[in-house]
Amino acid sequence: MPESKSRKKKVVETGATETAPQPRKIEGNPSWLVPTMVTLLILGVVWVVVYYLTSSRWGLPIPALGQWNLAVGFALMLGGLGLATRWR
Repeated sequence: MPESKSRKKKVVETGATETAPQPRKIEGNPSWLVPTMVTLLILGVVWVVVYYLTSSRWGLPIPALGQWNLAVGFALMLGGLGLATRWR
């Protein structure tokens, strides 16, 4: 009965050895990841809270931005959340 070509095993030549694949080493976090992530999350929350508390009188943190201060705060928080997805 004919044999399938895909089922034939490779013939190892004498002198040549097959090496088993090395398991991938799981790397840890870069040293800057967690402090940067926490800083961005906290800074974003503080930015939004400061804007809400001062928007009626001064419009801080940056008065020229007006309502866009909320977008800046949420962008900082999204940056922290994006880094949190890389955390192992």
